[in-house]
Amino acid sequence: MMSIKTLLTVCVKTMSPETLSDPLTTGEAAKVCGVHLRTVLRWIERGWLRAYQLPGRGDHRVTVEELRRFMLEHRIPDHTRPVAAPRRALIVDDEPAMAHAIERVLKRSGFSTAVASNGFEAGATLYSFRPAIMTLDLKMPGMDGLAVLRFLQQAELPAPLKTLVVTADSDERMEEARALGADAVLSKPVANQELLATVERLCPAVAPTGS
Repeated sequence: MMSIKTLLTVCVKTMSPETLSDPLTTGEAAKVCGVHLRTVLRWIERGWLRAYQLPGRGDHRVTVEELRRFMLEHRIPDHTRPVAAPRRALIVDDEPAMAHAIERVLKRSGFSTAVASNGFEAGATLYSFRPAIMTLDLKMPGMDGLAVLRFLQQAELPAPLKTLVVTADSDERMEEARALGADAVLSKPVANQELLATVERLCPAVAPTGS
């Protein structure tokens, strides 16, 4: 049987952001293929796996379609495909202990996570991380949760987003959050089971197509 190196004949090709759909990090691509991160980076550097770089940071992203093509063409074992896009959750909370507690629950359920400690960080991370769901505290310094919700009403996001408010704020402000488009609101302290059930309802796992 020929080696992967013999089979790989794909030329370097620049990919336009307009063609992207649920891009994967190089680490996520490595897990899907069952190889080390450096192996994926080597494939990209040699032009065998098509990828694009994030402006400023230089981190690579690979589309689901491109990774599926690569795996099929180069006989990477069938049990790793079809490739399902990872579920990503952005946690926005200025209390580190609460943010880490939410992150721990979601990671155990298979989510990739990112944390923002204020509204400004959240706004930037929405475009670089492309989450499917965001947990949002309302009481934060500077740009608070309600300001984030107002921003979302006007923003053109790179991917569909569900918003779950998790807060110890007043009933009036929680109602205002609903009026501003929050998909669900939970009051702190919240049980792990209730948090996870709400997240799964808003952002259910989708079985890969073609299985």
